[in-house]
Amino acid sequence: MSDLSHGNPINVGLLGLGVVGGGVAAALLEQAEVVAAKVGRPVNLKKVLVRDAARKRDVAVPDSLITTNPEDILSDPDIPLVVEVIGGETPAAQYLKDALQAGKHVVTANKEVMAKRGPELLAVAQSRGVNLLYEASVGGGIPIIGCLGKELVANRFHSVRSIINGTTNYILTRMANDHTDFGLALAEAQERGYAESDPTNDIEGFDAVYKLSILAGLAFHRRVPPESIYREGITRLQPQDFRYARELGYAIKSLAIATEADGAIQARVYPALIPQDNMLAKVDGVYNAVEVEGSLCGRVLIHGRGAGRGPTTSAVVGDLVEIARSLSSGSTPLPSVAPEDTGSVRSIDDLECQYFLRLNIADRPGVLAQIARILGDQNISIASVLQKDANPEAQTAEIVITTHPARELWVQRALQQAEGLEVVQEINSLLRIED
Repeated sequence: MSDLSHGNPINVGLLGLGVVGGGVAAALLEQAEVVAAKVGRPVNLKKVLVRDAARKRDVAVPDSLITTNPEDILSDPDIPLVVEVIGGETPAAQYLKDALQAGKHVVTANKEVMAKRGPELLAVAQSRGVNLLYEASVGGGIPIIGCLGKELVANRFHSVRSIINGTTNYILTRMANDHTDFGLALAEAQERGYAESDPTNDIEGFDAVYKLSILAGLAFHRRVPPESIYREGITRLQPQDFRYARELGYAIKSLAIATEADGAIQARVYPALIPQDNMLAKVDGVYNAVEVEGSLCGRVLIHGRGAGRGPTTSAVVGDLVEIARSLSSGSTPLPSVAPEDTGSVRSIDDLECQYFLRLNIADRPGVLAQIARILGDQNISIASVLQKDANPEAQTAEIVITTHPARELWVQRALQQAEGLEVVQEINSLLRIED
């Protein structure tokens, strides 16, 4: 190995020393020679921002590097590169903006900030001639940001279809394979460290919305704000949904989908049925996958572990090395390009697909005919009907209806009318079928 010690080190400031921050610190401290060899100069961890300096951590960081004052990093002219792994919008967004305005290059893993304020921060980076890289904000170790911005940049993209939350994918995998109900699967995910003590962001789809906002902006070159993305969580799913879906030849996955057609974008996050032979149907456990369809490349799927210290650290340090190489060689980093103005985002009412409906009904003649009449009045054609789990004592039965392609608005209107029927006890599930 050539002697790299003669080059001036590139100093790094690290904001946050949690799970991912600890991984980044360990990589810079324990693998210093490996990182230096990749960069061409030593990379020196100069300062680490924490909330509690006295807290014990599983990564041995010298006390001299620890600070509770962000200005020790943001105002230090000898730190040209800042890594942010605090998470959340506040105060991380302000720290990122301050660092960029000070002329520092930035690497972040913060999906919420990049979804909500990414275009603003990218514009600041561009105006200051510095880079803002954020590969770790979507998909952990899956290199999807780089692929969209570099290797696949020649394409015009038609769609992004993805499984981008490991917590929900783990829960749904357990419910599908082991007939576990939602509560038990969630508790197991928490015990294994796959879910937070407050899992709301994951199980209600907010995490996936942030990530889809970022992916859609990159794919379609227009801003897709998180609030414009339709969102449903997975909390209402029950074991029988998975059983019936399997009988019909489908798997249930929480999908994050963005498509562009006729100049408008449609973006949604929800649990959906997908054919069992679809590649996304085979993505199980805490794994993530992103499938993009481009004008030149066709369909490309990238699959890997989407969360955890290792995969996320890999993405963060990869971005860090890319910037450090530019600094080492004296070359100008590639510009961080912000999406154009906000795109036209279609309402979920305009979605057209097949549907899976599970209803609890009175078990007597003529009931299905009443429901079919309501569906027909809304231009909804039935593809199949399954009758399941009859209860002779209560004189009820469960039916599963799948439809031919129909508009969301029509389906919602039909279900509102069906709820008013005396013979309909409950509408248990409405799931979309995504081919």
